[in-house]
Amino acid sequence: MARVREILGRELVSERRACQVLGQPRATQRRPRVVPNDEPRLVERMVELATRYGRYGYRRITILLRRDGWRVNHKRVERLWRPAGLKVPQKQPKRGRLWLNDGSCVRLRPESKEHVWTYDLPAASVIVT
Repeated sequence: MARVREILGRELVSERRACQVLGQPRATQRRPRVVPNDEPRLVERMVELATRYGRYGYRRITILLRRDGWRVNHKRVERLWRPAGLKVPQKQPKRGRLWLNDGSCVRLRPESKEHVWTYDLPAASVIVT
């Protein structure tokens, strides 16, 4: 933006007009973005924690970072989350449930001998039907 005003001359074009031509918000011209010098180490630690705890999202990773002594908030971690290539994998569906979504219970019927097994955990025994 400053380069455009420099080329055109400061007297010929105002900041407002230059921003309008470039399609930029004027607020972006107020101060330069300062990247903290600890950001690469923070991203490295985030990747390390996300690899170790695969199902944790950015909010939970933020809590772990704070416990490690990092002074970060969830917004900063969220901002760095996607560019670091991190995402939470989809939850795997539970297999072999006896109930449906409507709350009713549908029992599995045996199709052959020893097809359906039942575990009686308190007695620690196996019943074959």
